[in-house]
Amino acid sequence: MPEFPYARLRRWPDVEAENLQAHDATDLLLASRALDSGITGAETAVIGDEYGAITLPLVASGLRGIRAHQDLATGRRALARNAEELGLDGFTTHELDETLLRGARLVLLQLPKALAELEQIADAVARWAAPDAVLVAGGRVKHMTLAQNEVLRRSFGDVQPQRAERKSRLLVASQPLAVPAQPPFPVRAAHDGLALVAHGGAFAGPRLDIGTRVLLEALALDGSQRRRTARPGAASPPELPENEGFSGAVNAQDPRRVLDLGCGTGALAVSWALAHPGDAVTATDRSAAAVASTRATVAANGVTDRVTVTHDDAGSDLSDGAFDVVLLNPPFHLGSSVHTGAATRLFEAAARLLRPGGELFTVYNSGLAYRPELTRLIGRTEQLRRTPKFTVTRSVRRP
Repeated sequence: MPEFPYARLRRWPDVEAENLQAHDATDLLLASRALDSGITGAETAVIGDEYGAITLPLVASGLRGIRAHQDLATGRRALARNAEELGLDGFTTHELDETLLRGARLVLLQLPKALAELEQIADAVARWAAPDAVLVAGGRVKHMTLAQNEVLRRSFGDVQPQRAERKSRLLVASQPLAVPAQPPFPVRAAHDGLALVAHGGAFAGPRLDIGTRVLLEALALDGSQRRRTARPGAASPPELPENEGFSGAVNAQDPRRVLDLGCGTGALAVSWALAHPGDAVTATDRSAAAVASTRATVAANGVTDRVTVTHDDAGSDLSDGAFDVVLLNPPFHLGSSVHTGAATRLFEAAARLLRPGGELFTVYNSGLAYRPELTRLIGRTEQLRRTPKFTVTRSVRRP
């Protein structure tokens, strides 16, 4: 394989740190497999290339017409930036759909963390790629499980694990099987008056994760409140009592401009829209699967006229000071690494996006102790609720 300047690749605009790099051994194995296959670039699709460490070496080796899909907006921007920096082109970007996979004979995949996401990808390859398509999926050995093999076997007649190299391993899936008439995703579940719809790559799937549930309860947006406001003529949700000098958990001005930052499947955005029909709600996430899930959740709950959904990186496409309220359930993982940098970026985004006096409501794992950081980045912060596992805080944007 020709020498490729992996060290020049950057993660930007994703979190960058000394212990985080823009490539790993799995990227190198996947790129090498593609170059050894003899398959043309136009017959090659790449899924889950985090920062371009699979796609760009192939382009640099002369392959053209490669199709790439990245779930994260940060990954898409990093790929574009790294390609520009290295003076490379010869690839196109796509969503996880037929345009990505039509006629593809080789599909390279960085194994996703969630089995549901792997199931959706495997079905898509079997559904839309060439009849003789081969899916080569790779990951770090310590993160791989036999369950991944079983998921692939639902869509492929033959799945062969390869010998581990440099603590990474490839799974080669061939002989695509017949697919059901309807794809397995998205899936839907009801939660006490709230319908959640989820694609495979959405965090928590169609479940209402515990942190979100705690935040909904703290803001009186849980199921009991939805039942009360669902009746014609029902009163608006009650304000939370005053606490430590604040005027109330939610500013009384109406209509408010509300942002669900990192919306996941849209539980917070839709619950707010159902409880406060006069407010204008925006939901944004860096995950394309999350954005597709939220749009479906919005439609399933009949609030398409109240909620706008966008795909971007930490609200980077939204205007400064545009919101009165920000709702946030931040992640504390970057891929398979525990790293608080992802939350910090969202706190910084909230500080930019809130108007002076605007309010940020955050839920986080109690062991992370984010309150001092929230005070530093946003403004005065108080605890609204604490459970053995989660803490809910309210921060008011300083002038």
